[in-house]
Amino acid sequence: MTSVKEFRVAEPATASSLGRGRFVFTDAYSVFDWGQMPDDVPRKGASLCVMGAYNFEELAAAAVPTHYRGVVDPTAVDAGADPESAVVPLAEARTPPTEMAIELTQVPELPYRGPEAGYDYEAYHAAGGQHYLVPLEVVFRNTVPVGSSLRRRATPTDVGLEATEWPDEPVSLPEPIVEFSTKYEERDRYLSRAEADAIAGRADVASLEALARRVNRVVTDRAEATGFTHHDGKIECLYDEGELRVADVVGTFDENRFAWNGHGVSKEVVRQWYKRSDPTWVEAVSRAKRDVTDRDIDDWRTLCTETPEPLPDAVLDAVSTMYAAGANAYTERTWFDVPPIDEALQTVERVVGQ
Repeated sequence: MTSVKEFRVAEPATASSLGRGRFVFTDAYSVFDWGQMPDDVPRKGASLCVMGAYNFEELAAAAVPTHYRGVVDPTAVDAGADPESAVVPLAEARTPPTEMAIELTQVPELPYRGPEAGYDYEAYHAAGGQHYLVPLEVVFRNTVPVGSSLRRRATPTDVGLEATEWPDEPVSLPEPIVEFSTKYEERDRYLSRAEADAIAGRADVASLEALARRVNRVVTDRAEATGFTHHDGKIECLYDEGELRVADVVGTFDENRFAWNGHGVSKEVVRQWYKRSDPTWVEAVSRAKRDVTDRDIDDWRTLCTETPEPLPDAVLDAVSTMYAAGANAYTERTWFDVPPIDEALQTVERVVGQ
């Protein structure tokens, strides 16, 4: 189980073949790598499933290989159908789905050998062989929004901008940039190209970058067609006997950052609320991530002295409506009975603050 998605395995992956299974999208959410937070955001799971499925089908139309098989039609399951027999294209789902059918690959254990030796990627790849999930996140950026980690790691001139300091508003990049970060380490870290190449195993880093750029183009084109601005996002990939396929989920408000008329539409809204309203916990998280560096353990959460506050009901409702209205607008189909995206974001600005 991940922090916000559950797995259902129909046929397990093996060393010689991919398996079959499903993601179950829950209403749980996670910020700052904490894992599952103390409350749920209603309709979030269905919203992400709808957007992810829509984007996978757009990628298929653009001949981008993925692990997507379809969505599970909730109406058919409610009528007694087995979920594996109720897999349909998104357009045939009669109500908002929460399950996505996918092909599965192997995810070997990544041993931690202590602060000096670090993680044993050789063991990971030895176990993965020719079928494994590449232990990287491939990040693409079209803009540098407020809150982007790039503002801490680079100067404007590093990315081709003619400025000495980062402005207080999102900045468009002259060309999209691609970065690599770790996937399964307890603390995400950005990598040099050489480090990413070593961690990728048999996967080719140049091919990973090219695939990320193709995905970025498809999502950016769809965003522009429906009134959104696509700031940044990421992909994860599986390696299947020499072929790379896009895995996990693509182009949702959790994996990517979007805006609508200058208003952020993504999980970043929740991150910023915690920074303003629960700074004690946010600082405790940062401190724990720093303090674990020289320890023999890699789980920084065991060192965190604080726990997050639940979101107030008004914030939960506003964020829930934002996810649902955004999915309606992006797919141009009324999946959820919620106000239009403009009205939903006005409520977010009033209740949550941006």
